[in-house]
Amino acid sequence: MTDYEGRRLPRPDEEVVDQGLGFDLGTLMSRRHLLRGVGLGAAVLGLAACSDSGSDNTTATSTSTGATGEIPEETAGPYPGNGSNGPDVLEQSGVVRGDIRSSFGTASGTAQGVPMTLELTILDMANGDKPFTGTAVYVWHCDRAGQYSLYSEAVKDQNYLRGVQIADASGKTTFTSIFPACYSGRWPHIHFEVYPGQADITDASKTIATSQVALPKATCGAVYATTGYEDSVRTLGEVSLDSDNVFRDDSAALQMGAVSGDVNSGYAVSLTVRVDTRTTPAGGGGGAPPPR
Repeated sequence: MTDYEGRRLPRPDEEVVDQGLGFDLGTLMSRRHLLRGVGLGAAVLGLAACSDSGSDNTTATSTSTGATGEIPEETAGPYPGNGSNGPDVLEQSGVVRGDIRSSFGTASGTAQGVPMTLELTILDMANGDKPFTGTAVYVWHCDRAGQYSLYSEAVKDQNYLRGVQIADASGKTTFTSIFPACYSGRWPHIHFEVYPGQADITDASKTIATSQVALPKATCGAVYATTGYEDSVRTLGEVSLDSDNVFRDDSAALQMGAVSGDVNSGYAVSLTVRVDTRTTPAGGGGGAPPPR
C-alpha cells in the first residue's frame, strides 16, 4: 500500500500505525469529527505535553525569577578585607571557618542579631554547570548596626562576619551568621568572592567571581522590627532594588536569595552561583560606604 485516505505514505512498506508522528497528525486533522471544539485543543496539548515531558522535571534555581545565567560581577565595596583596600583577613590563620559570628585570632567580639545561615552553591558554567568542587568562597557583610569589622570606627579591632568555606562535592558552602542591617544608600546585601581554591585566597587578583546576595524585602522588614535593628527600619524605607547602585540593572534577578525561617528560629538564605571562568572577572573595588 502506497497511500491512505488519499495521502501518500512516508513508509509504504510498513503498517499505517507505523508511519510516524507527522503522518498521524495529518490523519487526525483529516478526521474532523474527532477534533471538533475542545477535542482539538486536548489532542494538541496532549502531544505537546508528551514532547516536553522532560523539561518539567528541572531543578528550580534559588532566585525568584528562575534565571540561570552567570552571576553578575559586582563591586567588592570599600571594605573587602582581602588586602586590596587595607586590612587582609585572608592572610590570617583561622579564616577558613563555617561560623563567622565571632572574631578570631587576637580579637574576641561576637556580632549579635537574628540568626542566619547562608548557603551558596557554586556551579561551573564552563563545565556544563557541574558543581564547582574545591573553590574557596569568601563571605563578608555588615553587622546589625551597619558596621563593617576591620573598617568602621567602633569595630576596627574586630574581624567578625568574615570567613571562607571550601565548596564540597555538591558545590555547596554554608556559613552561620547573623542577618545584616540596611545602611543608608544600599539595599540589604551580603558580599562574596569565589577563588579557584584555598591556596589562592591570599591574592585578591585571583578571584574568579565577585558578587553580592540581595535579601528579600519582606524578610528584611520582619528582621528590622526586632531589637537592635531599629535604624534599619528607616533606611530600608529609603531604598529600593531599582534605586540601588548594584542591583538596579535587573532588580537582582540572579542575586536574590531564597529565604525560609522566622525571626525566632532564624533564617536560611540560599543562592545558586553560576561562575563562568571563560569570561574575565570585572568586579572588585569601589562602592558606597556605610554611614559610620
